[in-house]
Amino acid sequence: MPPQGIAQVLSNLPIPRHPDLLVGTETHDDAGVFRLTPELAVVQTADFFPPVVDDPFVYGQIAAANALSDVYAMGGQPVTALNLVCYPDDKLGLEWLGKILAGGAERCQAAGCTVVGGHTVRDAEIKFGLAVTGTIRPDRVLTNATARPGDVLYLSKPLGTGFVTTAAKFRRCPPELLRAACDSMVTLNKAACEAMLAVGVNAATDVTGFGLAGHGLEMARGSNVTLRIELARLPLLAGIEALDVSRFRTRASKTNRDYVAPHARFEGTPDRRRLEFFYDAQTSGGLLLSVPAAAADRLEQELQARGTPAAARIGTVLPFDGKHLVVV
Repeated sequence: MPPQGIAQVLSNLPIPRHPDLLVGTETHDDAGVFRLTPELAVVQTADFFPPVVDDPFVYGQIAAANALSDVYAMGGQPVTALNLVCYPDDKLGLEWLGKILAGGAERCQAAGCTVVGGHTVRDAEIKFGLAVTGTIRPDRVLTNATARPGDVLYLSKPLGTGFVTTAAKFRRCPPELLRAACDSMVTLNKAACEAMLAVGVNAATDVTGFGLAGHGLEMARGSNVTLRIELARLPLLAGIEALDVSRFRTRASKTNRDYVAPHARFEGTPDRRRLEFFYDAQTSGGLLLSVPAAAADRLEQELQARGTPAAARIGTVLPFDGKHLVVV
């Protein structure tokens, strides 16, 4: 669903505010956080989607990594997961489903997260993902609404997975580029989370279906700041230069562009090709981190030392100047 559609639906729901609900729907954060005791809170999220690649095991890995990412974006540790499955068992054998679940289980095991069950329904289209519960100290919760002027922005994975998976559906994607995209998508954001916790960032969010543009806007609006994004600094998937990305836009590219348009200003003459990546919907993308300038170099070092797919300084946080996004 387009981000503006979700916002409209949520705004009409009569959701009572519980005093122990630390993070709800107000800022469109990655997960909800509920305090159980003064020292313990739970982080809860759910995500699932249709296959983005043909390999069922890799698809399961990607879907699981994507769902687990929401907990990491809040600074939490995933503890348990429930499989969420829609599957046409009346048309397909169960071997494919077994491989999907095996891929998801492998990523959960790598995260130190236990799969405790799940739910399956018959559907015309395959969909898979997880409902994840994590833990965190209430005083250490990170949200997307606490970026501060003077911060530096980092991205922990390259962009372009939307273009790559779309091209792959049409058999127009070079194999090595698809492998690079899959390697990025199956990578857990665990290392990026560990890096941000080691340094101390002000705000974080993961970059998924709304693209860098949409998730950046949510961070800027929630924090009442302006994000200045430098297109030349955006990290891109290795080998994506071989792809004419304008031919493989997803529907979400236009949706994301329309969503941010009233809130964005473009300075100079932005590179049109690189601007495509600003809007591209990501699957299991990286973390967008807002870190105090004094700690920026250390964060970059921590990300690199932990082997995150990218450790790219992509912009800065400014006082709100009338537009939440400035793209140069």
